[in-house]
Amino acid sequence: MDFSLREHTADVAVEATGESLAAVFAAVADGMAAAMCDDVPDDGERFDIAVRAEGREALLFDYLDELIYQRDVRGVLPVDNDASVDEGRESDGRGSDEREDEWVLSGSARGVPLAGLGAREIKAVTYSEMVIEETSGGWRAYVVFDV
Repeated sequence: MDFSLREHTADVAVEATGESLAAVFAAVADGMAAAMCDDVPDDGERFDIAVRAEGREALLFDYLDELIYQRDVRGVLPVDNDASVDEGRESDGRGSDEREDEWVLSGSARGVPLAGLGAREIKAVTYSEMVIEETSGGWRAYVVFDV
């Protein structure tokens, strides 16, 4: 997996690639962390992440939004992200045979304490120009963050 930071007007963007959809999701998350901090210490405890959404783009958005939420609540920078992505089937809750697609992400991150880290703030993930596409070598994603 690989990522690079891209300048984007007043915001910052992350372009990432990976051999699998899960790898590209984790690479975007690592790129988001890199946009917040240049040098990441080796300390911090791992914590789990679980997200469900109606589609692939919504899952990536909700995953990154959950990492920002965890940053704010736990006071940590989520780094060394690991993700597993599945497209499952979920009952519509009405007892019928109709089913809706549901995307599920389970993963973890190492939470580096923000105290004394000097991290830059990313306010939010956006849908602006978001791209998730399969390529001949795996997957590519492009995500813009509000700073």
